[in-house]
Amino acid sequence: MIRNRWSEADAAAAIAHYGAQGIGEDLALRTYSARLLGADPELVLHGGGNTSVKTTVTGLLGETIPVLCVKGSGWDLATIEPPGHPAVRLEPLRALRALAALSDEDMVAAQRQNLIDPVAPNPSVEALLHAFLPHTFVDHTHAIALLALADQPDGAAVCREVYGDRVVLVPYVMPGFALALAAAAAYEEAEARARAAGVELEGMVLLQHGLFSFGATARQSYGRMIALVRQAEERIHQAHSAKPQSQPAPVPEPADGAAVLLPVLRGALGRAAEAEGAPARWLLALRGTPLALSVVNDPRLADWARRGVATPDHVIRTKAFPLVLPADPGAAQIEQALAAYIERYKDCFSRQNARAGGVKKPLDPLPRLVAIPGLGLVGIGKSAADAAVVADVAEAWAQTLLAAEAVGRFAPVNEADTFDMEYWSLEQAKLGKGSEKPLARQVVLVTGGAGAIGAATARAFAAQGAVVVVLDLDPVAAVATAEAIAAGGGDGALGIGCDLTDPSAVRQAFAAACAHFGGLDIVVSNAGAAWTGAIADLPDADLRASFELNLFAHQAVAQAAVAAFRAQGFGGQLLFNVSKQALNPGPGFGAYGIAKAALLALMRQYALEGGCEGIRANGINADRIRSGLLDDAMIRQRSAARGVSEATYMGGNLLGQEVRAADVADAFVALARMERTTGALLTVDGGNVAAMVR
Repeated sequence: MIRNRWSEADAAAAIAHYGAQGIGEDLALRTYSARLLGADPELVLHGGGNTSVKTTVTGLLGETIPVLCVKGSGWDLATIEPPGHPAVRLEPLRALRALAALSDEDMVAAQRQNLIDPVAPNPSVEALLHAFLPHTFVDHTHAIALLALADQPDGAAVCREVYGDRVVLVPYVMPGFALALAAAAAYEEAEARARAAGVELEGMVLLQHGLFSFGATARQSYGRMIALVRQAEERIHQAHSAKPQSQPAPVPEPADGAAVLLPVLRGALGRAAEAEGAPARWLLALRGTPLALSVVNDPRLADWARRGVATPDHVIRTKAFPLVLPADPGAAQIEQALAAYIERYKDCFSRQNARAGGVKKPLDPLPRLVAIPGLGLVGIGKSAADAAVVADVAEAWAQTLLAAEAVGRFAPVNEADTFDMEYWSLEQAKLGKGSEKPLARQVVLVTGGAGAIGAATARAFAAQGAVVVVLDLDPVAAVATAEAIAAGGGDGALGIGCDLTDPSAVRQAFAAACAHFGGLDIVVSNAGAAWTGAIADLPDADLRASFELNLFAHQAVAQAAVAAFRAQGFGGQLLFNVSKQALNPGPGFGAYGIAKAALLALMRQYALEGGCEGIRANGINADRIRSGLLDDAMIRQRSAARGVSEATYMGGNLLGQEVRAADVADAFVALARMERTTGALLTVDGGNVAAMVR
């Protein structure tokens, strides 16, 4: 059951905190309660919902101006701050109710013209609905429990049974000016009815859309939202108790599991995307939770998938319906199902665009959500964050659907209304159209990823837009490195502990990476270590240990990478940290240099054999990098032995400059972006004649 999390102490702290910034009590409490709503996924998901407060501001001439502070575009209720509720002059907004019609463009212009701060974000598309209501505080959510009641064929009757005359009921109208007018008219009729019944209006149900609550104070409006949602939950609980719930027969997980199936799906998506003029690379997010499995394993899945989204706002994330695959699908079945989905989407667009006057331009017809029996729900996005959002929305859809089916029948908005929402310019604007970074949509795995060079390389790829998988022998360090990258603004990062000298552990780590992001695009095989000693006196165990890590581990990594690349079917990149020892061996480093020379040959062999599949293999020839191989103690020892300063020793190259781990990282990124280069060895050593390739 949802719970009321209002705290008078926290509310007072918010007033004090924002008051120190010059923010008034009304807006401080509006911010506090909006964040309470946004923090609860049962109420709001990823930018959904909107909130407002009617208050006053002081103008330049000292005049008092009534304003509506309403959620602005681009803000998320979970993290909203006072600027996220831009102030709009209230009276001009209310005056718009006299109009019979108002285009979207004119509505947006009118709202922007009345902003107190002209550079503030666009007010919510439902700002006029907030303005037309008389209450000081207004809250709007897409509460899952409420949608289970409102998405019924007889939703009005169900909601009236639950709430009586305490709520306004508004039949589905697309958001915007028309909805604001309809809601205002319905409110006035309901208010008269409530007054006659001796009750007070507490909220408004937008059938097949969401729930509003309102009140004189932030606490009252928030409390009413929680109470109304709780009543919906109680109704669902009663339905579950009264109606025997059949459990679908368990469907076994696909034989190869997510690690193999998702790359195949990702590859099929990529080829379909290219055929439709869309980017080939997509990120995937699997949800194999009991909730997701209860839907995808149900024999009614095909029917449910055709019903539609829980609330029209979700269509921009998931499209109108998911792609449904058979249990344990093969590559051919995935291709066929995807082709059928695209054809169905195009047919729908043609039908609905004709109804709309033929003025819409088609969006890409690719699915954003896939339902796979035995596996779960898979979100698809241009980034890891987007894919995760889709997966979250998908689970909300599943929860709404099951609750609605317990109450009666899940019956969301129809095809035409869903189309209008998907192709509404104001809704599409929420997704943004910013340019992508050069390596966006790419999954990069780095071994030795917690070390100096590995961590710098992971950060460099993340800075170019890639999602990164950090493999390291130390699992704690791997996770910490990934978390630091994510905290620094990286799209996505995963840390995995892995002993690279154990081929089965390597395969498991790659399987985890593919299951997490859907596949792989670039693998930086970086990990290594040096065994020292004169080659004539070197124990066999040391030479074999060096080869295990500095050659055979790279082979295990490359084999696992190629398997993932082949499953996807659109190539990939292998990048090896070869080291100058392969070209310019040093005394006492035979065990290391000989293994690295073999690694150079391995890189060239992969370039030779992988080119026909679009698999590129290149290497870095680096020298004197502060890292685990050349730590501070060794630098002191070597510089002292040569009678020079540490700075002179580290800068002992043609440029006279120390080469940093970041320089190696930049070289790996440069190679990754050289799309017509394979079999190359790029030198990063400041200039060492003896180690030059030619």
